[in-house]
Amino acid sequence: MRVGWIFKTESIVIPAVLDLLGGSAWVRGWLPLMNRIGHAFPPLLAASTLRRMPQKSRSLLRTTLAMACGIGGLGLVYSLGVRSPGYWAPLTFLVIYSLFFAAVGINTNALGVVTAKLVPVDRRGRLLMFANTIGAALAIAAVVLLMPLWVGDGRADFFSVFSFTAVCFLGCAFLTLALREHADPPTPTKGPRFRDHLLLAYHTLRDDRQFRRLALVAVLFGTSLMVFPHYQALAAERLGMSLDFLLLWVVVQNIGTAVFSAAIGPLADRRGNRLALLAALLLSAAAPPAAALISHSPEWSNWLYHPLFLLVGITPVVIKVLQNFTLELSGPEDHPRYLATLSLCMSAPVFASPLLGRLIDLTGFDPAFFLVGGLIALGWILTFGLREPRHAAIRQTVLPAADETV
Repeated sequence: MRVGWIFKTESIVIPAVLDLLGGSAWVRGWLPLMNRIGHAFPPLLAASTLRRMPQKSRSLLRTTLAMACGIGGLGLVYSLGVRSPGYWAPLTFLVIYSLFFAAVGINTNALGVVTAKLVPVDRRGRLLMFANTIGAALAIAAVVLLMPLWVGDGRADFFSVFSFTAVCFLGCAFLTLALREHADPPTPTKGPRFRDHLLLAYHTLRDDRQFRRLALVAVLFGTSLMVFPHYQALAAERLGMSLDFLLLWVVVQNIGTAVFSAAIGPLADRRGNRLALLAALLLSAAAPPAAALISHSPEWSNWLYHPLFLLVGITPVVIKVLQNFTLELSGPEDHPRYLATLSLCMSAPVFASPLLGRLIDLTGFDPAFFLVGGLIALGWILTFGLREPRHAAIRQTVLPAADETV
């Protein structure tokens, strides 16, 4: 999954492709929205179904196959769009992109539940470290060897890029068949309706004070996803950097993910997820304002802008720490619901991402980047009010099962 994902990095590759299809900052602003809608509502809708499945890894198989089809569709749209330009190309790209991330959202939720079943609580940080360090090493090797064949020196063959990603996802899907997961007792009760899912999410937040505070931190951190598509645009418009730098940025970002995973994962296992979250959020808050400041110094930008993507690389680490924190705050039967509610909260601010893109069109990059950095910093401050589940006696509010509530 990591090898395939590096070829479609959200902060670099996807917005560059959309720009080539005729997108503006306002159009790029829809990317985080489509991304987080997929992470918010489909997992919430699928939570009861996932809870009833005897083997949760089957959801991993199906959604990873759907992701392979979706990324292949994006490659096809790009291939046709560069030959026949028009408004249809970015619009179709966004539609398929949203369907792709609907599959990603359910896949992420299923992976969290499977992780909770198969990995002890004090080894999940180690899993994060190994998955991202080994995965990033392989991904960096793949992108260094293959990306120059398709992008750079005037070439922009993103059809081949996305096709390779689709092949990687297919391989990942079939690898899930090797997981040894015991079957849960079947629960054939029919799941709730959509409005009932939203009501369950509301009850989860209302009745669990510790999770409600963690969800607020997730909301503020979710603003970081709003600026993801604009990092490469900032470099292109203000610093004149071309697509030739895509490979370097992708590599640096994944090195950042690997390095921070190697540090944050063991820290979470030894000292708990609260301290890990404090460290990761502080670094994440520094990225947007640093990008804006560096872009005003052309003489230093060639040295400083590229390492900036190390900080961007911490984003998936923060998301994973938030998910692991959530798993410790809830019982096994509530894991799908809690994870889906967390995704919904993290996605909430991204509904304003088209407005942020419009703000960039009107006022430039600086106000948007400093605003987002300040909001993430506020979330970092609120993290001090969280209590570590492993080191403190937290009263767990036992919520009714989803179907019983309905």
